[in-house]
Amino acid sequence: MSRDAFARLAAHPLFLCGFRPFYLATAVYAVLLLAAWTAMLAGGLPMPGVPGGPVAWHAHELLYGLAMASVAGFLLTAVPEFTGCAIVDRRRLLGLTLLWLAGRAAYWLSGSLGIWPAAALNLAFTAWLLSLFAPPVWRDPGRPHLSLLFALAALAAAQAGVYFADPLTWLHVAAGVLMILIVLAMSRISMRLINGMLDVEGVTGVDYRARPPRRNLATFAIGLFTAAEYLAPGNPVTGWLALAAMAALFNLLNDWHIGRYLLNRWVFLPYVVYWLMALGYGLIGAAILAGWPMVSAGRHLLLTGAMSLAIFVVMVVAGRIHAGYWLDRRRWIPLAAGLIVVATLVRVLSSILTWVGMNHLFLGISALGWMAAWVLFLFRFWPVLTGPRPDDAGGCAEPARKPETPIKEFAC
Repeated sequence: MSRDAFARLAAHPLFLCGFRPFYLATAVYAVLLLAAWTAMLAGGLPMPGVPGGPVAWHAHELLYGLAMASVAGFLLTAVPEFTGCAIVDRRRLLGLTLLWLAGRAAYWLSGSLGIWPAAALNLAFTAWLLSLFAPPVWRDPGRPHLSLLFALAALAAAQAGVYFADPLTWLHVAAGVLMILIVLAMSRISMRLINGMLDVEGVTGVDYRARPPRRNLATFAIGLFTAAEYLAPGNPVTGWLALAAMAALFNLLNDWHIGRYLLNRWVFLPYVVYWLMALGYGLIGAAILAGWPMVSAGRHLLLTGAMSLAIFVVMVVAGRIHAGYWLDRRRWIPLAAGLIVVATLVRVLSSILTWVGMNHLFLGISALGWMAAWVLFLFRFWPVLTGPRPDDAGGCAEPARKPETPIKEFAC
């Protein structure tokens, strides 16, 4: 690409703010990734010959393709807001986007090219993110967001393990780190989102707080299970630690019990994220202790359920607010979120129905429901992410104009 062509592409509204290209990439890749995986399982496409086999390819692209794109979009937008540093300029943002795309192509072709090109490109992407965020997070007084930086560094370490050691083992580690990152991110987002909803509703006497002791206990329990699973996979101790992680996550939900306002969509959807995460660890723990072949189903509750819904919630909130729009109160949001949840539960059911030979039907239903949710997102958000802002503000600024009906902006 010539320098002039690069500059013209960087000038597109898609590169106005860090979340735009990566939230778009997340949704597009969600549809493409699961469509390809479903076709592979049905025999319509050949299985990828990547190191670790097809399951490693599927998990890697779900974690370091789809999820890492959403993490990049979140951090590229949130860290400047949290720390007051400047947003990433358009040229570097375009460079990051192209590097992410190159990483996807290299890993898909790693069966023929070898793992080194994929490792170099994907680790370079994560290292670039770390180099962008480490200085402002470290300089921030009190360093309140250092845990986000540690989580990103842990994801990078697990990523190196995927390429140079046992892929599936380190992908399980990456999944645990990602759950911790979700808890850390959701605690920051929920404080502003839920209290903002209560303010515009004129609610007094109700105050939401994401309390550090409960959050720290949940992240510690998840981290302990992740470490134990790495050191002693299948050991009964890991089953008990998974159940402990479930209990800690249920304890974390006590912060969310704010009366009838829990049923507001902007409160209830993040609440469901923690439910899916808790149930995922509970199912993993029960499966290990009872010897059930349901550990994979528990992981799907964590990844296609909790992780996907958390990504969706963050994207429909930050993807509009930082594009200059107020929150979307249309019914497609609970519909799409419901599709993610139902598709995940059907996927869990398919694991049970393996015993009676009906799992393929439910796998197909689950895949169609999950992809439909992301198609809905793309239909509604394509103009938001790729078009100019509707106000005179620039970059990642919140809407310059107040909503015409502020109370209804947060209503179900």
